[in-house]
Amino acid sequence: MLTAAYTGDSTITIAEAEPQAPGAGRVQIRVSYVGLCGTDLHILHGNMDARVQMPLVFGHEMSGTIAAVGAGVGGWSVGDAVTVMPLDWDGTCPACLAGNQHICQNLDFIGIDSPGALQALWNVPAATLVALPAGIALDAAALVEPVAVAVHDVRRSEIAPGEKAVVIGGGPIGVLIATVARAFGADVAVIELDPNRRAQIEALGFATVDPRETDQVAWVEEWTAGAGADVVFEVSGAAAAVLGATALAKVRGTIVVVAIHPTPREIDLQRVFWRELRLLGARVYQRTDFERAVELIADGTIPSAVLISKIVPLSETRAAFDDLQGGRAMKVLVDVQEGQPDLDGATA
Repeated sequence: MLTAAYTGDSTITIAEAEPQAPGAGRVQIRVSYVGLCGTDLHILHGNMDARVQMPLVFGHEMSGTIAAVGAGVGGWSVGDAVTVMPLDWDGTCPACLAGNQHICQNLDFIGIDSPGALQALWNVPAATLVALPAGIALDAAALVEPVAVAVHDVRRSEIAPGEKAVVIGGGPIGVLIATVARAFGADVAVIELDPNRRAQIEALGFATVDPRETDQVAWVEEWTAGAGADVVFEVSGAAAAVLGATALAKVRGTIVVVAIHPTPREIDLQRVFWRELRLLGARVYQRTDFERAVELIADGTIPSAVLISKIVPLSETRAAFDDLQGGRAMKVLVDVQEGQPDLDGATA
C-alpha cells in the first residue's frame, strides 16, 4: 500500500509499506478520507520534531470502513463505517485517575505520537472507534474530528443562548467554532485578516471584522452595547491576537485559548485582573464531543459541502498543504484510496 509520511525538513514522502494484520484488541480500517489541519502544518514545519518519530505517517481527521477485526474485539464488523477519536491514554496517570483521560499525562495522540491515517489500511485500538450513522457521506465524516474540537471548545466556554462570542481567526477550526457556538444559541462574530476567508464566513451568515481596517475593540464594544464579548475564542495562533484578546471580553468574560502557540506569548494580565477574566485552555475532546459532532454533521448543521474546498489523491498531499498554508482552501481532504494498489497489484 501507499503511505504519506513526514520525513523532516518540510518533506512529505509517498512510500510503499506492507499492511499488517490487526493485533488483539485492534481493528484495521480501510481509510477513505483524511483531512489536513493546522496541527499537521506544525508537524510539517518542524515545530514538533522533538516529539515525533520520523518517518511519521500522520493524519488524524479521517473516515473509513472496517477491513478486519483483531482477536478479542466485539461489537464491530467488517464494513462498518467509522471514524477514530485518536486518543490512546494509559489510564493510570493522575489525570486519568481524576477522570481527565482525554488529557492523559502520557497521552498517545494517534497520528502525532504514533502512526496516523494517511495509509490505505490503518490499525488502531478498537476503543478509539466511533460509529458513523447510515447515510452520512464519508467525505463529510472526515470532518468529525475537527468538529469535535469545536464542540469541546464551545462546551468549555460555557456560553449560553443569547450571549455574544468573538472568534479570532477564521480558518477551518475558527469557522467550526463559530458554527457550533451558533448552534448552541450564541451570536457570533469572526475577526479575520484574509478577504477570501471573510467572504466565505460572511456567506455562512456571520459578521466579520478586518482588524486592519476597523478598530476591533470599538467594533465589539458597539456590537455588545459597551459590555464586551461574553466569550472570546483565540484560534489564530498570532501573538498580537493573544495580546489583544483581553480587550474584547466583558467583565468576568471568558477567553478560550484554542490555537497551538509554539512559543510563549505576552498577555495583558492587568486586564485579566481588572475585569476578573477567565482564561481557559481547550486542547482536544472527549467522546461526548465526538458523538455530538457526528450528530451536527449528519443533521446538516455543519455546512460540510461549503467547508470542503477540494479533495486530492494521496500523491498530492504536499501540494495540498501549500494550498492550506496559503489560505487558498478552507479544508482539504486526501482521498487515500485513489491510486492505491489493489491485492492484485493494479491501481484503484
